Amino acid sequence: MSNIPHVLILGGGFGGLAAANEIRNNLSSSQIKITVVDKKNWFMVGFAKLWIIKGTRTFENSIGSLNELTKKDINFLKEEILQIDLQNKNIKTTTKILPYDFLIIAMGAVLAPEKIPGLLENGMNLYDHNQLTEIHNKLKNMKSGNIAISIMGMPYKCPPAPFEASLLIDSMLREEGVRDSVQIHFYSPAPITLPAAGPEISQQILTLINSENIVFHDSCKIKLVEKNKLIFQNGEEANFDLLLAIPPHVAPKIVYDSGLAKESGFIPINRDCKTPFENVYAVGDVTTLTVTDTMTVPKAGVFAEGEAITVAQNIIAKIQSKKESSLFDGKGGCFIESGRDTASIIEVDMFSEPKPSTKLTESTAKYLDEKIQFEKERLSKWL
Repeated sequence: MSNIPHVLILGGGFGGLAAANEIRNNLSSSQIKITVVDKKNWFMVGFAKLWIIKGTRTFENSIGSLNELTKKDINFLKEEILQIDLQNKNIKTTTKILPYDFLIIAMGAVLAPEKIPGLLENGMNLYDHNQLTEIHNKLKNMKSGNIAISIMGMPYKCPPAPFEASLLIDSMLREEGVRDSVQIHFYSPAPITLPAAGPEISQQILTLINSENIVFHDSCKIKLVEKNKLIFQNGEEANFDLLLAIPPHVAPKIVYDSGLAKESGFIPINRDCKTPFENVYAVGDVTTLTVTDTMTVPKAGVFAEGEAITVAQNIIAKIQSKKESSLFDGKGGCFIESGRDTASIIEVDMFSEPKPSTKLTESTAKYLDEKIQFEKERLSKWL
């Protein structure tokens, strides 16, 4: 029996890939064995979805294969994870029981459209990669009418993305020459556009979308969807011809079956990303990292990556019998594409004193290039 420690990573997204690569870049396969488990064998940078909707990208050209990990002495297993057994330090997949010495849970958040009655029958899911081409076709064929973009639960992945989607859809309709005959309405349960970024940036984003005649409706908590109609909890209604929804997000069921999180909630962590179980860590969208009474770290790939590198550094320190001292720095940035061949960046420092700081850069072609580079870099360095 080899006594090489085994780090098991659940999820092949930003968190899982960043952790696997950071550990492998610092420790050889004779020092540590790494296995990544995911039920799909591809990775995609989330914002490519908007390019597929726009029609400038295909799904096939936006993904990297997780099978490439084996070239780096990182094992990859394409299987469904059925159970996390923290007592016996193993996980069960469809065909295997895998023991671990270190466990990194990076399974992300699960889209739960079924939580909103009528949504599956009457709306499209803006975040579901299987629906992107259909959304593209519907937008291309639209000559007039009402588009509703509705955030149906908080928190959700990549906070600026729905606003970006509204701007890219605006640009598509302009290119088709039908924008004047189509209204775009945006419904959010929050009182401002981006609570995670604070009131000033929320106001800047509101100004940006209003400048393209996109109407923002705040504090619209959804109750149910009927054919061509949104019904809100306060009894108000809104009509639509095409509904693009950001459905509620929940943690994977096995996460709260394992006792790491409360029913459909996320795993609470601190800046060391540890769980109450020894050598068990959680990173990214599957977690909640509280910053202030009203603020948590946003669910976005760049934060999953930062948390994963923190965890990797602490595991490396343990293997090398050094002191674990890394804490997640809370820094990151999210791009907002304008639909006019430019982008801006929301720069976030969640743990700056005395309070979290955010700023929005101007919208330039240079930042759009940076966005494209961000995706290229991740795909090439991780896979």
